Amino acid sequence: MAAADEQSLDSMETLSERQREAVQTELFQLADDELVLADRYTEWQVRAPTIESDLAIANIAQDELGHARLWYDLLEDFGYSESDLIWERDGSDFKHATLVELPFGDGDWADCIVRGYFYDTAEHLRLNALADSSFEPLANRVGKVLDEEDYHIEHARSWLQRVATSDESRERIQDTVDRLFPYALALFEPGDEAVEAAVVEEGIRSEPLAELREEWHDQVSEFLESIGVGVSQLDFPEQYDTHVSPDNLPDHLGRDGDHTEHWDVLFAEMTNAYRELDRTSTAHFMQDPADE
Repeated sequence: MAAADEQSLDSMETLSERQREAVQTELFQLADDELVLADRYTEWQVRAPTIESDLAIANIAQDELGHARLWYDLLEDFGYSESDLIWERDGSDFKHATLVELPFGDGDWADCIVRGYFYDTAEHLRLNALADSSFEPLANRVGKVLDEEDYHIEHARSWLQRVATSDESRERIQDTVDRLFPYALALFEPGDEAVEAAVVEEGIRSEPLAELREEWHDQVSEFLESIGVGVSQLDFPEQYDTHVSPDNLPDHLGRDGDHTEHWDVLFAEMTNAYRELDRTSTAHFMQDPADE
C-alpha cells in the first residue's frame, strides 16, 4: 500500500501516535538484531579458521554494534536512555529474531557464515526499503549502514564459495542451511500485524516484510544453488495472505518477544558487568552518532 500522502516526517515531534509506534517498532527490531548478532560474533574471536577470518569477523561484529548504536540513538529521541534500551530492559522486551540469538555449533564455521549470509542479505533488502523512509532521521542513516553491509554479504558469499568445494563440505553447509532456514524466515515475521501495516502505510518502510521475504528467498536460493546447496521452497497456506505456513517457522520467532532458552543465558552474560558493578546508568566514551 502506498505511503500516506508521501509526507515527510523530519523529527519525532512531527509524528502521530500511530507513526510513533511504527517508527519505534522498526527501530527496535533493527537495533536488537544488530546488538545480539554482534555479541554472538564476538564468540569467534581467536577461534576462527585463520587469522584473517578472525580479524574479519571481529570487524563485522564491530560494524553490527555500530549499527545498533545508530538505531538505539534514534530511540533515545523518544525519551529512552541507553540503560532503558539495553541494560535494564527486560529480556522478553527485546524484538530481535531468534536467528541471531542461537548459539553457534561448537567450532562450526559453516554456522557462522551461513547465518551471516542469511542475515545480511535480509538486512540489505530491508535497509533498501528504508532508504526513502518518510521518517527522515532514519533514512539519513541508512546509507552508512548499507555501505558496510555490502562488505558483510561479500565476506559470507566468498567463504561459502571457498568452503563448498567438496561433497563433504557441501553436505555440512546443507545441514546448516536446513537447520537455520526456519529461523531466517523469522526475520520477516512482523510481531504485530497492525503495526506492520502502519509501517508500510505511513511510508516508514517502502515494502512489506512479506515481499522482502520473497525477494530474500529468491536471492539466497539462486546463490546457494550455484554452489550446490538447496533451499526449501516457501510453503503458503491455502488462504495465503502474507504469511508462510507455520510449519516453515521455528517454535520461537523473537519479534513477538517469544525467545528460545538460549536468549536468557546470553542476555545474562551481556548485562553481567552492568549488574555486578551495580550500575544505574551508562558512561559514554564515544561521540554521539548525530555529531559524527
